[in-house]
Amino acid sequence: MTENSTLHLDRVDGAILSALQENGRQSIADLARAVNMSHSATAERVRRLEDAGVITGYAARIDAERLGFSILAFVRLRFSSSVYEPLNRLLAGLPEVLEAHHVTGDDCFIIKVVAANMTHLERINRKIGQFGSTTTSIVYSSVLSPRPLLPPEE
Repeated sequence: MTENSTLHLDRVDGAILSALQENGRQSIADLARAVNMSHSATAERVRRLEDAGVITGYAARIDAERLGFSILAFVRLRFSSSVYEPLNRLLAGLPEVLEAHHVTGDDCFIIKVVAANMTHLERINRKIGQFGSTTTSIVYSSVLSPRPLLPPEE
């Protein structure tokens, strides 16, 4: 997370963000109907949210299993150096790495990966493990799917 000045968002902005996170491909006309505003007012709100950097892009949600990735895992890395660039380059070059977070605590990084099978996961783990000790947790099931991010309530 970065330090940015927080933009004051109202209930309508929250409704727009929620609707776009649910379906980023919907038309401005459909979005305007969903938030009960005019087409032009809705388009202006969306543009303002984009310009302010609140909306940073639009993306498709992909089913990893349908692409052949039957394993979802979290790899925790206890990094043995304070020079992060080689690790950052490796992670950026591994398409199986979905997310990587530098964290506090005993582990230095938490890395979300997908793999086709256990052999594939072992290869990924070996590459990451060249930078330190790893602990891998395989996901049995996800009890909470990604959900819309809304402004905090005041």
